[in-house]
This record gives sequence, C-alpha cells and structure tokens, in this order.
Amino acid sequence: MLLLVLNVLFVLIAISMVALILMQRGSGAAAGSGFGGGASATVFGARGSSNFLSKATKWLAIAFFAITLFMAWHATRQAAPAEVQQDLGVMSVPQAPAGEGAASVPAAPQQQDDAAVPAAPPAAGEQAVPAAPPATQDSAQPPAADPAPQEDP
Repeated sequence: MLLLVLNVLFVLIAISMVALILMQRGSGAAAGSGFGGGASATVFGARGSSNFLSKATKWLAIAFFAITLFMAWHATRQAAPAEVQQDLGVMSVPQAPAGEGAASVPAAPQQQDDAAVPAAPPAAGEQAVPAAPPATQDSAQPPAADPAPQEDP
C-alpha cells in the first residue's frame, strides 16, 4: 500500500516538476536586451530574491530524490534471497528423484545408413549425381554434402 502511494506521488511530482521548469524563464532570456536596449546593466546579473516557481521547483526536486532513494532502498531490502528457488516454468531444470543417484539422460537417436535410403530419381533435364559412399564408424568428420545441380541458362 505504501509503495502504491509513493508511486502515485512520484509520478505527480515528476509531472509538476516538468510543468514548473517549463514555465520559468531562463537566465539567458534577457541577454538580447542587454546588448542594445540598455534596460539592464549586466547580461546575467544576480536575480535577487528567488520567486515562487524556483522555490517550488527546488522542494519538488528534493522530494523527488528522497522518494527515489527510499524506493531503491526498499527494493533492495525486499529482494528474494539467493537460496529461494523461483518457479521458472518451462525453463526450469527437472530435479532427479531423491532415490536415484543421477538424472537419466535420453539416448541419442540412431543414424540411418545412407545406402538404406533410396535416392529420388532425377527430374527431367537434370543429371544424376552419384551418391556419396556411406560413412564408416571410424571417421571423425561427417560426409560432405552433395553439391546442388546447376542449371544451364
């Protein structure tokens, strides 16, 4: 409940600060009159006592930073400890039952022999490409892929 109130107050303060900052005149607004108008003796002189807009902006900025620091501190205090496991859904690793020593790993699928699969007959106008010899169990590299047939223009 406290965080909800702070979040609403945080947004209202941010909007108020933007509005107050945009309503203020910058110190460079009178710079043009200082060179030719003779209205002011200095271009960026002392402003004297600050007005309501600058005082309100100062206090809104202080409140904004205070709420920001409190919410950051509160978020770090409420962070879940590392030993608590979160439910990751499909990303979670299944745990082995307590009675078994290690999780069972499924076996790799068996590879089919290239000679056992009949080759498709070549299409009309294509040349037949001889099949690669079947790979042996000893070879460390997979068989090279058949080159794609090239068409004549």
